[in-house]
Amino acid sequence: MAFWNPWNGCKRVSEGCRYCFIHEGAKKRQRKADTVVKAAGFDAPIKKRNGSYVIGSGSTIFTCFKSDFLIEEADEWRDECWDMIRERSDCQFVFLTKRIERLEACLPADWGSGYENVTIGVSVENQQIADKRLPILQSLPIRHKNIICQPLLAPIDLSNYLADIELVMAGGEYHKQGRPMDYQWVLAIRKQCVERQVPFEFRQCSTHFIKDGVTYQLTYRQLFSQAKKAAINWSPQ
Repeated sequence: MAFWNPWNGCKRVSEGCRYCFIHEGAKKRQRKADTVVKAAGFDAPIKKRNGSYVIGSGSTIFTCFKSDFLIEEADEWRDECWDMIRERSDCQFVFLTKRIERLEACLPADWGSGYENVTIGVSVENQQIADKRLPILQSLPIRHKNIICQPLLAPIDLSNYLADIELVMAGGEYHKQGRPMDYQWVLAIRKQCVERQVPFEFRQCSTHFIKDGVTYQLTYRQLFSQAKKAAINWSPQ
């Protein structure tokens, strides 16, 4: 597993971005989060040491988690990224986006039905956003598709959007003023996935977590440990 951030900085596009870690981290460091800049590690996937790639063959490379791979401000650099992704066909690249409507205009000429080594996840936080973004995800030529319900801010019915999805992930929001997430919303999404035989992962709780009508305030570490204790991750046998 490796991380590759070809550029840093992002701009809010929906309610799920309100307490985004990119903006919160920049605020603490007194930096402008909405200024998109090319990163020092731009060419990380093709970096070599002693004639060999630094990122080893077979790695999963989580891509652009300090921005959005499809953000407009990075258009001038993206073709170089596709070149690197193509060169490293021995690695699996995974990126998440809130801008799936831009994908078609951002694809390389040889994309065809999708690169086998690229997984694209679309982030949705409520039903309105799911109904806006997921039909676009369904319509596009992508070999590996994921849905990320994080931060989950309201109940979501994914039943009409689970065809060809390889993973659904759900998780809450981390922030002192973070909005609450009800465990029942998570269980409902899990049920939808089980019915359609789609793998499901409960990634993390929320800072303000509701279970059985009781609201709990959790620390950062508890978000992950409590989700793990729930033991509700599911995959078809």
